[in-house]
Amino acid sequence: MKRAVDRRVLDAVRNFYAAGLNFRAHIDWANRHHGGSYKVPTQADIGYRSPNALILSGEDIVIPKDAPGPVEFEGELVAVIGKKVKDADEKTVLSCVAGYTLGNDVSERSWQKSDRTLWRAKNSDTFKPMGPAIVGGIDPMAQTIEVRINGKLASSYSTAGMIFSVAQYLSRMSRYLTLHPGDVVWFGCDGPTLPALRPGDLVEVANEHIGVLANRVT
Repeated sequence: MKRAVDRRVLDAVRNFYAAGLNFRAHIDWANRHHGGSYKVPTQADIGYRSPNALILSGEDIVIPKDAPGPVEFEGELVAVIGKKVKDADEKTVLSCVAGYTLGNDVSERSWQKSDRTLWRAKNSDTFKPMGPAIVGGIDPMAQTIEVRINGKLASSYSTAGMIFSVAQYLSRMSRYLTLHPGDVVWFGCDGPTLPALRPGDLVEVANEHIGVLANRVT
């Protein structure tokens, strides 16, 4: 099953969850490159993003004029919830997923350091491209995610490297949070997220099954 991510899909997003720091190589790189002190998480803790930041493939990523930068990409696998679920175990929880798509967790790194809640760094309008299609019947733990900047490969990793799997996240979440149709869960990225994005850049997040999420930076 494959269907396009269109405006109706974005409008249906009720809750927007994000699994930060879910790949060891990305944690190591962020600590070295950005001078962070992030630790490998010991449990599958989820964070939140705002649906106001969601845009479709083909729409522009707009960097605010006063953003000091750098602004970086994070190409991620996204689960789209298809049915209501509560207290599901890891063996059955994936049955609540309608399918998977791609996300670009655009991040303003200076604001990420200074804003306690990441409200601008992660949630500025247009900072969350998602698409181009929702695809069912694929193994979320066996997907290759690539990011290209202006046609040049910038990142490539396998979702098999997740610290906590899709099923582990969704099961743990469902103990405390009811997952609803239309909810989306983003699962983090691996490795470096360079080069920094600049006006005019074309950013593409790609997967062989889902397709290419493409957005121009302005």
